Amino acid sequence: MFLTELFSGYKGLLMLTLLMLGIDLFLTRSSISFRSATIWSIFWLALAFLFAGAMYFLWSDLSPASLLSSSEAATAFVTGYLLEKSLSVDNLFVFALIFSQYKVPDKNVPRILMLGILGALILRTLMISVGAPLIAEFHMILYLFGFFLIWTGIKMLHQSQHGQESKCFSDNFTVVFIKRVLRVSPDYSGNKLFIRDDIGILATPMLVVVIVIAMTDVMFALDSIPAIFAVTQEPYLVLAANVFALLGLRSLYFVLGGMLTRFAYLHHTLAFMLCFIGTKMLLIDTPFAIATSMSLGVIITSLVVGIVASIWKRWKLEKILP
Repeated sequence: MFLTELFSGYKGLLMLTLLMLGIDLFLTRSSISFRSATIWSIFWLALAFLFAGAMYFLWSDLSPASLLSSSEAATAFVTGYLLEKSLSVDNLFVFALIFSQYKVPDKNVPRILMLGILGALILRTLMISVGAPLIAEFHMILYLFGFFLIWTGIKMLHQSQHGQESKCFSDNFTVVFIKRVLRVSPDYSGNKLFIRDDIGILATPMLVVVIVIAMTDVMFALDSIPAIFAVTQEPYLVLAANVFALLGLRSLYFVLGGMLTRFAYLHHTLAFMLCFIGTKMLLIDTPFAIATSMSLGVIITSLVVGIVASIWKRWKLEKILP
């Protein structure tokens, strides 16, 4: 069967990822309008759920050794995808700060996002390939992850109540290292990462920003990857959820854009989700273990409540201060 061969295991996921990356790279040839970004965001969302449907029918071929049923695998993927997507939205705040600090021209933003996300995808794959065997060998790591997620959620809630601290990325270790080993030109040169002058090769500020974006995403992955391991320890599902969440992030950036500041309760929502997932991780081997289907319901409900509450607060403020 053609579909079975196409989507068989990691090979099929790699082929699908490369195809989607090719489509996204093609889109970066020109600037992205709000309308175009919205259409592509819907496309990536629909593709993720289409993949979940294919997983439901082809799971035994995708992962023959898995102990999960097809319905359990599809539910775990959707739960993990929504969780990763929700936590990735928080990255967009930081991306906007990075672009502002490095004075990135608007025309360079699509390509930087694509290359940065590609780098993050490679680094996350390495983290998952290391994390999955560790969890399988040392089950106690799950409990450490659980406490870490709860601590992160409480910290995020505290920061949201006292205002977000401004971040400075120019003194980042990675940036300092790059500037020590490479000469960096003061100006951008289109989408080029390197240029040449009379002395030799120079890195452009675009290379610096791409690396900062990728490394920043990996720092965020220290929260999101342990979180998805609470949903499932199936490496294939963990990797697939991260792939689909990251590939749609670029379009989502242009959809949300200036709307990010309108989500007043975003950090509260994400903080609650991290604490909930951390608790699920701590209860995983007890009689009170939380089912994946229940986790999916809690995540969807949290997102809906957070969005509706943010819209309501914005409406109240606009009514008081027109």
